[in-house]
Amino acid sequence: MTPDIDHISAGYHPDPAQSMSLHADAYTGQAWFDLDQQAIFARTWQWLCHIEQLRQPGAYLTATIAAMPIMAVRDEHGTLRAFYNVCKHRAHELLTGSGVRRSIICPYHAWNFDLTGRLRRARNTGAMPGFDLATVCLDQIQVTEFAGMIYVNLDPHAPPLHAQTQALETDILTRAPDIAHLTLARRLTYDIASNWKNIIDNFLECYHCHVAHKDFVSLVDMSTYQVTTHGIYSTHMAQAGTGGNTAYDVTGATVTEHAVWWLWPNTCLLRYPGRGNFMVLQIIPDGPGRTRETWDFYLETADPDAAELDSIRYIDEVLQVEDIALVESVQRGMRTPAYTQGKIVYDPAGSGLSEHALHHFHGLVLDAYRHALS
Repeated sequence: MTPDIDHISAGYHPDPAQSMSLHADAYTGQAWFDLDQQAIFARTWQWLCHIEQLRQPGAYLTATIAAMPIMAVRDEHGTLRAFYNVCKHRAHELLTGSGVRRSIICPYHAWNFDLTGRLRRARNTGAMPGFDLATVCLDQIQVTEFAGMIYVNLDPHAPPLHAQTQALETDILTRAPDIAHLTLARRLTYDIASNWKNIIDNFLECYHCHVAHKDFVSLVDMSTYQVTTHGIYSTHMAQAGTGGNTAYDVTGATVTEHAVWWLWPNTCLLRYPGRGNFMVLQIIPDGPGRTRETWDFYLETADPDAAELDSIRYIDEVLQVEDIALVESVQRGMRTPAYTQGKIVYDPAGSGLSEHALHHFHGLVLDAYRHALS
């Protein structure tokens, strides 16, 4: 089935005050999931890791982006590179996991590539006429360092991330100047029965927070909650509450601001009240009605202190439980004939009770679809 852009965009209006959401079919159909992979995930900057994982010469990391195996490496001269994780001989995946190595050796036939992607040795090819090692090189993809993190993009024509995001890196580094020196302390993983766009929708509005997240609204001062959209990202900022809260202990916190950045399409960057910290929530589509999430906690030390353990417990056992129940319920509702689209709730003051960042996301989705289908 060819996706019908007019069908799922009917009711969308550039003005959030006059707009409806995307049609429910965009959240449930296989054709739309396939288009998400082609039009969005294969053409956007995807978070890969914190810089600490690829800081050392020889360090490498593998991942899957838009169903494509990729790898990133730091060569012996300190240059960061990324490649399709595919051998040029018979297409076997070259590396698995992460680690440190001096060369890339295919586990199938032992073709040996250096860390710049050039073929160094190929067994039993020395006498083959016309075979030249120098002509064989791994296929590179775009990779960049950005605000203490590493991102990749499968689209060779995509503009640089810095050019697309204007002041985002400056904003992150101003609010989290220690980000590059933090270390991975925990990773939480979730398998969710929901389309990835439902999860982004939920993340981008706090209209539901007073209703569904009683502890969260005691952690932050919701009267200061401000949501601002910028190009391919949005910011969600609030001051920490000044009194006690029911989420986790913030006594002695050095970070007193709730700062969140959403980067199109599926990367959520967060800095919560507490000791120096930074979190990355990555939302990874795994089918029309399934999503995998990873939530990484970067802290001052690899061993969280008691307050940080409490904050991780809150996110894992309270906040995520609440949000997962919400989006899974929405996904079930999307599959019924009782729902097609919903009204965007808009506050021109940009408060946390407004859904304009969700509307901004929908506009980016529709732009990506139109570009791919044109």
